[in-house]
Amino acid sequence: MAILGSNAASVEFVGVSKVYPGSKVPAVDNVSLHVETGKLVTLLGPSGCGKTTTLRMIAGLEFATSGKILIGGHDVTSIPATERDVSMVFQSYALFPHMTVRENVEYGLKFSGFPKKEIGERAMSGLSLVGLQDFGARLPSQLSGGQQQRVAVARALVLEPQVLLFDEPLSNLDAKLRRQVREDIRDIQTKLGLTVVYVTHDQEEALAVSDRIIVMKNAVIAQEGTPRELYDAPSSAFVADFIGEANLLDCEIESVKEGKAMVHLGPAKLCIPSRGMQAGPARLAVRPTRISIGKPGASNGIPAKLDRVIYVGKHLECFAETGIGRIFAICPDVDAPLKAGDEVSLIIPERGAVLVSS
Repeated sequence: MAILGSNAASVEFVGVSKVYPGSKVPAVDNVSLHVETGKLVTLLGPSGCGKTTTLRMIAGLEFATSGKILIGGHDVTSIPATERDVSMVFQSYALFPHMTVRENVEYGLKFSGFPKKEIGERAMSGLSLVGLQDFGARLPSQLSGGQQQRVAVARALVLEPQVLLFDEPLSNLDAKLRRQVREDIRDIQTKLGLTVVYVTHDQEEALAVSDRIIVMKNAVIAQEGTPRELYDAPSSAFVADFIGEANLLDCEIESVKEGKAMVHLGPAKLCIPSRGMQAGPARLAVRPTRISIGKPGASNGIPAKLDRVIYVGKHLECFAETGIGRIFAICPDVDAPLKAGDEVSLIIPERGAVLVSS
């Protein structure tokens, strides 16, 4: 038996809100979104932003106060979790400690009406898919955290759900395991063409696994797009700061012409997309990796004095005081002769700066 993921379906929210009893503040406020069939979409945001409530409403573990939820084009707004073709992988793995790995994977199948022989075949197929085909007789306590998470994934996959949900699946793993397991999840999702909705507060994790990212803030969607779109063109200071590190600097738009803004950033001038903004005070987001560190007096540079230079192995982290505030820059040349107290120029390329709303 091969698990093909052919049951995958789209997910759509139409003006969905969720207000918990006794609360006047919505946990999710008039959210509309669309997850395409066979794509991995991540809900990203800080604690309390509404991402987990959104996930639980897809699963049927919470019901919408208003709006409509569609899976595969069918209205499931009022349908309970037991009648939705959705599987969820929890942060805690939720494995039964007294059952073997194989029994854990078979558990859901036993309640789905499959013949005994097919249950065994599906379980072994699922374990093979996550590289644990030789671990079926072990107990969860005999596995590492990463292996336990893979068992939880296999248990969800064997049901061939229309939508597979992940709720902070890597938060209990160390950094090295997180990287490995997220690669495993992405490989399986791509190979099987699964529709996956993935919740995390870790921006690096979101950038690594997603086809699209939905950034949430205060129960609404702040911005959505591909990882590159959100990283290179954040719409607001919040998204710029949440998706990777960013310097948020005050600037002045001198003029706007044909969609281009002439921006003064201290003594430097930049001609960049106006993004609908007009002349006047504005804010600029600049990624630390986009800033070059040059000699004092460099053309169109910002005079600066380094106050900290930190070697972190693959690059130097440089912090500098300037007339427009403290700026963080990353220097890829670990052998660069930079030290605290050096006078330098910070050079910001036009492609490296983005105007953002407050």
